[in-house]
Amino acid sequence: MIKHIGSLVLILLGISTSQAALAYVGPGSGLSLLGALWGLLAALGAALLFIILWPLRRYRKRRKMQQAAHADRGGSSPTAGNAERKP
Repeated sequence: MIKHIGSLVLILLGISTSQAALAYVGPGSGLSLLGALWGLLAALGAALLFIILWPLRRYRKRRKMQQAAHADRGGSSPTAGNAERKP
């Protein structure tokens, strides 16, 4: 039993200590990694912007079509009935 506890302690000590990786990332691979990261962030930002602006574009298009249909019917301007009154 004590043998198992001693080996368990040694295993836990070996796992808990960290050592240097002794790895080197050269400038070429580092720039490639950064370029891919920036490309991914730009694509996500463009997709998010498109999703946010899509309903606004639909609203503007629908409003423009309604105004054109209103003008084709020969209706008056939308503010004609709301003339300001002077005191």
